[in-house]
Amino acid sequence: MIAILFVGAFVSLLNETLLNVALPSIMKEFNASASAVQWLSTGYMLVNGILIPASAFFIQKFTNRKLFIFAMTLFTAGTLLASLAPSLNVLLLARMIQASGSAMMMPLLMNVMLVSFPIERRGAAMGIFGLVMITAPAIGPTLSGWLIEHYSWRTLFDVVLPFAAITLLLAFFKLKNITPQRPIKLDILSLVLSSIGFGGLLYGFSSAGEKGWDSLLVYGPIIVGVLSLILFITRQLRLDEPLLEFRIYRYPMFALSSAISVVISMAMFSAMLLMPIYVQTLRGISPLHSGLLMLPGALVMGIMSPITGKLFDKFGARMLAVTGLSITILTTYMFSQLTLETSYGYLMMIYTLRMFGMSMVMMPVMTNGLNQLPPNMNPHGTAMNNTLQQVSGAVGSALLVTIMQNKTESEAKRLAEEAMQNLSSTVQPNAAQLSEMKTQLMNEAILHGINFSFSISVGIATVALILSLFLKRSQPAQEATRQQ
Repeated sequence: MIAILFVGAFVSLLNETLLNVALPSIMKEFNASASAVQWLSTGYMLVNGILIPASAFFIQKFTNRKLFIFAMTLFTAGTLLASLAPSLNVLLLARMIQASGSAMMMPLLMNVMLVSFPIERRGAAMGIFGLVMITAPAIGPTLSGWLIEHYSWRTLFDVVLPFAAITLLLAFFKLKNITPQRPIKLDILSLVLSSIGFGGLLYGFSSAGEKGWDSLLVYGPIIVGVLSLILFITRQLRLDEPLLEFRIYRYPMFALSSAISVVISMAMFSAMLLMPIYVQTLRGISPLHSGLLMLPGALVMGIMSPITGKLFDKFGARMLAVTGLSITILTTYMFSQLTLETSYGYLMMIYTLRMFGMSMVMMPVMTNGLNQLPPNMNPHGTAMNNTLQQVSGAVGSALLVTIMQNKTESEAKRLAEEAMQNLSSTVQPNAAQLSEMKTQLMNEAILHGINFSFSISVGIATVALILSLFLKRSQPAQEATRQQ
């Protein structure tokens, strides 16, 4: 049964990053602009951000069998429609349908794991879960890069479809109900406020890199999102049956693990975002080889997740988190010292080592926090973790891209002024030499921007390391009631 849930979660997570490399091909086929095609990724993420906070309600209201079959049906239908899509609008609709199924998968799987395994075996179980959570999105760009180079972008959906259909078929015959249900009502206003709040934040921060912070389409959604979230949290604290229970932050280890996870998510996105810019823009390496550079890191993370889970059961989260974050900080610092001649092999080695460090942190820290929650709070804990991961990823991406762009601009200006001073005292270059000089100066400016962003990422990871020193092994609290 766990295997069925794992495969379902794997294909839905794989689908999140599978399409990114294919966007230029889709633009060409449908004769669409980059901003229009970008909605295939942004829209998918937004639907996830809106539905994941509501997953706590769905998990408590419906049986895990019904919920998984419904989610997998939506995902499979969306995948089939995307494969046959005659226009960009139909493809966008298909992606939204896919996302509405995918959003339920991770919280549902985490909740089933917490119910299925006793606390002393949860680390090993969540380690296998980490294999799915980490490996699928990491493999996506490499797999799609290879498929796009040899086949049509529709092949990306054709590859996923059989796995989704077989998983759905197996779920009908093999899936059993193990999660407890209770008769709760959906508070519509909470759902609306949550959707506007998390959706606004995700859209605003995700658009910041492309549109700039002074755009109304960036700061507008962020302001509306923050105000909606304030109203949403206030309402949840007053309701007897909240959509998302914020009182789980009364449990210190959950609150601490949540803070560490947010900081790690922000730091993790630095390499996932900045590496492709460095490798493809500055070094001219193809998207396929750019994906291959990151593949060993993804494989190491996948191999390490089950091992890390068993180590967590034996030693607890603190030792793993401190070791993993120390490796992450060291390798991130090494990335902040890149040059225009850094070798491909060196980049691959440092990236792989960085992923090895991160594999020791994410799942042990998250599992340690969830272990302190009483059983009836598990759906809220998993929903909160998944939601915060989405939001912190978007915030971290926007922050690091903005820092990179600002540093690139200031560095380009400084280098240009220096070049002009040197030119005034030497022979004037011809047009070809000027063009070459501009390209070289711009590349150096971008490199400075990337290195500076990695330096900021070192600082972010150091915050997580300091917080991890306060981790203690968790034991489940007593069943929580609203009056406590």
